[in-house]
Amino acid sequence: MVRRALNCAVIPAVAVVVAMYGISPARADAIPQAPGHRLVSHYDGSPATAEPVPGQAPPQHPFLAPNGRSGMHADAAGSATYPWSGPLGRNPRVTSEKIAALGGECATATFDAGGRLVTVCGTFSGFKVKLLDPRSLATLAEYPLPQRSSTVEAITSLDFSKIFKDTSGGAYFYLDDQDRAVLADSRQHVLRLAHRQSPDGSWKFTVDDDWDLTGQVPHDCASWTNLRPSGTCDPLTSVMPDWQGRIWWVTRQGRVGTLDPATGALRSVRLAGEEIQNSFSVAEDGVSIVSDHALYSFRATADGTPQVQWRQTYDRGSGTKPGSVNQGSGTTPDLFGDGYVAITDNADDRMNVLVYRRGVDVPADRRLVCTVPVFRSGASTTDNSLISWGNSLVVENNYGYENLTTLLLGKSVVGGASRVDVRPDGSGCDTVWESGIRSPSTVPKLSTANGLLYFYEKEPNAWGIDAWYLSAVDFRTGQRRWRRLTGTGPLYDNNWAPITIGPDGTAYVGVFNGIVAVRDGG
Repeated sequence: MVRRALNCAVIPAVAVVVAMYGISPARADAIPQAPGHRLVSHYDGSPATAEPVPGQAPPQHPFLAPNGRSGMHADAAGSATYPWSGPLGRNPRVTSEKIAALGGECATATFDAGGRLVTVCGTFSGFKVKLLDPRSLATLAEYPLPQRSSTVEAITSLDFSKIFKDTSGGAYFYLDDQDRAVLADSRQHVLRLAHRQSPDGSWKFTVDDDWDLTGQVPHDCASWTNLRPSGTCDPLTSVMPDWQGRIWWVTRQGRVGTLDPATGALRSVRLAGEEIQNSFSVAEDGVSIVSDHALYSFRATADGTPQVQWRQTYDRGSGTKPGSVNQGSGTTPDLFGDGYVAITDNADDRMNVLVYRRGVDVPADRRLVCTVPVFRSGASTTDNSLISWGNSLVVENNYGYENLTTLLLGKSVVGGASRVDVRPDGSGCDTVWESGIRSPSTVPKLSTANGLLYFYEKEPNAWGIDAWYLSAVDFRTGQRRWRRLTGTGPLYDNNWAPITIGPDGTAYVGVFNGIVAVRDGG
């Protein structure tokens, strides 16, 4: 999952630069470089040759945009894979857009049918849904979302950990089969936003639907007119449709619900004492949700009430690790292979990749396929989704990364990435390769069209230079093929935002000050 991806506030006195609604395309201001960018390598390795990875793509969800365009994890199964090629490293060129004076990170990015980016960017005044030109990165239109209660609490208390542990407010949105962005805002409303072009060529967002969930979800939340709420505030974390078109939603405090978009009917249940800070995945056989205690498979009853099909607890460890938002799994479930679902646990010594059989008729003693420990003793965790393709999983180590202040002055994390494969006969799993790549906090991605994994890398630097790179790693071997410098300094820290591969072959990375694009040159 993306973790604190849109956390743009660290100093409350900094003013926000807000773009005009529906502005016409203009050349974007580049994100400033910190000193030292001329003293580090700008390109390492050599161009790769596309070697497609054979395998079956996840099923196309009938109510989502085509696979690769629908959301943060690329499809309903959460595979984090793209059917088109990303950059191969041929004279790669970097462009960027600065969204605000400070902050402005554009996290989740999707693509409409015309290839334009639909994204959500964070500022002090609140998140903004933005439509960006894919080449210039200029803003074509934007729609402001209400400010999150965690931002108000952080500014009034000067405790900014409240922001960095909040995944609500719209970061987990999806693009539906009609190119509309569906999200849950910080008012406990679910919005469906369309974007349309006017006869004069300008673009704007319009609200097609607005569903109020406050009757189901406690909503006494901090705001500038309610600085000391006395009741309960339960932020909505994520939304996704099921195969019948219902919109499922989850909250931080363990509520799981459905919304019938045709009637507006709402149903919900509560996982008492459990927290949900991840997104979730959907297949025809059910909705897979992970809390900080257990992995669930849900289905809806005839009236839409969520019903547990099965529940599997996991080792949640004895506390929250540095690099994790809570004491539990940091992954969105991956639905892959022949009826498998995968997450990671939070075991104390070494985190494990866990693979389960999804079927409702699977005996309890046969549900677990494998438990595979990854990374080094005492230094392993992930707060980002796995990559899944065929029977393969790729996991990244985020241990030690908390926020953009963690890696200043040339520091890095212990890092690491591993590929784990389920055996063809389902008898267990094996580690295929281990990589030492240091990718502190991104959601990595795989292009199945060229066989490259994309990470966002930062290595230690004795001179204190904070150099950030888009790095391409061979899916088959785990070897880094090339990397390209995107920028230097904390403004280029991706701060939990994912890598996104566009249909035109561009790799996009949300960074603290906006968004970066890397594409092959001529």
